[in-house]
Amino acid sequence: MKIWYSCKVKYMKQNDEGLMKAVTEAFLVDAYTYTEAESRIYQAMEQNIAGEFSVHSITKTNISEVINYDDQENWFKCKVTYSTVDGDSEKEVKINTYFLVSAEHVKEAFERVEDNLSSMLVPFDVPSITLTNIIEVYPFAEEEEKIPDNLKPLEEEEVEEEEVE
Repeated sequence: MKIWYSCKVKYMKQNDEGLMKAVTEAFLVDAYTYTEAESRIYQAMEQNIAGEFSVHSITKTNISEVINYDDQENWFKCKVTYSTVDGDSEKEVKINTYFLVSAEHVKEAFERVEDNLSSMLVPFDVPSITLTNIIEVYPFAEEEEKIPDNLKPLEEEEVEEEEVE
């Protein structure tokens, strides 16, 4: 299971007046381990930041899912609560889960979480929505392994051999 990690990065950024100022900003990456999270944030920062930077901290978050809409840059952390019955004790148990949603304001964040969870069969509640200081989210993108031009997949070689016979 992948985990979302919050990474705080310090670097020099040009402000509105054109002056360079040291800033520390939070970014979110998903990874299996701290080591992978560190590697992924370094790769992302090397591509997006000109100059030197340093990663100050990497911490696990309790975010279970990210709902990203490309039209917004603000990130809201939404707490979603629902109830289920414990199989052993048959008592009702409240479960909290956290979503990170891109939206312009709290109302839009609520609507987007509600839309995303509309297919859920159990009733849920959204008791809190908080604006975060996260600048960018870097989800893990599984890239298909590209086969070099000079190699063929084994399945194709077997088919060609059968055709020759």
